[in-house]
Amino acid sequence: MTDYPRAGYSINEVRLAGEVIAGDLRWSSATAETIREAFHVANNWRDAHAYPMRSVRYSMMWFMRHHNIEGLTAARLKRMQAIRRKLGRLPYALCELQDLGGCRVILPSITDVRSLVGLVRDRSRHAIRDESDYIKRPKKDGYRSHHLMLNFRGRGLSAVHDNRRIELQVRTRLQHSWATAVEAVGLFRGEDLKGNKGSEQWLRLFKLMSAEFAVAEGCKEPPGVPDHSTRITEIRELDSILSASATLQNMSHAVRWTDIAIPPSSPVRYYLIRFDNANKRVQVEPYFAPRRAVLSYDNAEAMDNQSGQETSNVVLVEADKIENLKDAYPNYFGDVQLFKTQLNRILKGRDVEEYTVAPQETVATHRPRENPDLSWFRRRIRWS
Repeated sequence: MTDYPRAGYSINEVRLAGEVIAGDLRWSSATAETIREAFHVANNWRDAHAYPMRSVRYSMMWFMRHHNIEGLTAARLKRMQAIRRKLGRLPYALCELQDLGGCRVILPSITDVRSLVGLVRDRSRHAIRDESDYIKRPKKDGYRSHHLMLNFRGRGLSAVHDNRRIELQVRTRLQHSWATAVEAVGLFRGEDLKGNKGSEQWLRLFKLMSAEFAVAEGCKEPPGVPDHSTRITEIRELDSILSASATLQNMSHAVRWTDIAIPPSSPVRYYLIRFDNANKRVQVEPYFAPRRAVLSYDNAEAMDNQSGQETSNVVLVEADKIENLKDAYPNYFGDVQLFKTQLNRILKGRDVEEYTVAPQETVATHRPRENPDLSWFRRRIRWS
C-alpha cells in the first residue's frame, strides 16, 4: 500500500488547479509556471486514486470468485485530456469528479450483471454515492452499462485514501463490444464519437445497433429509435453508405507492436498504452511498481498538457494479464470483432446473439507468478 501515491494537496488547492487546467491554455492568462504547477497538483490528485481503484477491482474479483460469476476485470486512471474536457463541459470541480479512477467488470449476461450489482449494494464496504443504471435507462446515444459511484473506505493504513471516488462499470460482453467499438471507430477516424461528436451517420448506426443489442438481452431500447423492421433497413443502408463492415474489418489489422520483456519472477500489474493518433500505432509498456507506472503516465502526458493540444492518446491500465488488457480495452488495438460479428449477423438477416462465454479470469487469493504468452502482441502491422 505504501508504494501507491497519496494526495499531497488540500481540497482547495485541487479545486484551484482544476480551474486553471479546465480552460484553453493557449489563451490562458496564467503564467507557464502556474500552469505547470496546476498540472502537477492535478496529476497528484488523479494518481492518488490508484490504490482505491485497485482495491475496488480486487473486491469485485472476490465477489465473482465466491459467487461463481465468471468474467473479466480491469481498471484505469482517467486521461488528463479527458479530465480537462469534462471540467470544461460540466459544472464540477476537479475534486468532485467521480471517475478519476475507474473499474470495469465485463460479464457474460444481464443476469450476471444484476447479481454482481446486488452484491455490491448489499456487501461492499465502500459507500455508494450514486448509481446510474444505463441498462434500465439507456443514454440517448445508445450507451448501456450499470455505473456505481463509490466512496472508498479503507482499513488500517489504507484509510488514508478514504473518500476517493471510484466509478464502477458493470456491463455485459455485448454492451462492452458496443462501447469499445464506438471508441475504436472514433480513434480510427480522429473523432470523439464517444462524446457524440463526429460523423452523424456512424453515430446513428451505433444507436440503432444498441437497440438491437438491447432486444437480444431482453432490455429497454434507447430512446428515439424506430421499430425493429425499420431500423434493420436503416442499418443496412448505413452499412452500404459507410462501408461499415469493411471498415471494421480493416481496423482489425491495427498496429500492434511492443518490445515487452517480462521476467517470470516479476508479475506486471500496470500497462501504459500509447496510441499515436497521427501514425495509427499503439505501444504498450509494462510496469511492476505503481509509483513508477503513474510517474510514467504523468510524463507521457506532459507535452500535451503544456501545449493544450491532444497529439497522442495515453492511458494507464491495471490488469492481471496482458491478454486481459486486450479484452478489456480492445478499442486501443482496433479490435472490434465482436461488434462486427453482430453487425454481419444483422446484415445477413439473423438476430443478434447474446454472448454466453465470458473471458476467463483466474481469481486466486494469492496469484501465482506468470510468464504470459505475448505471441499475439509481438506483431507490427500498419492500419490500412
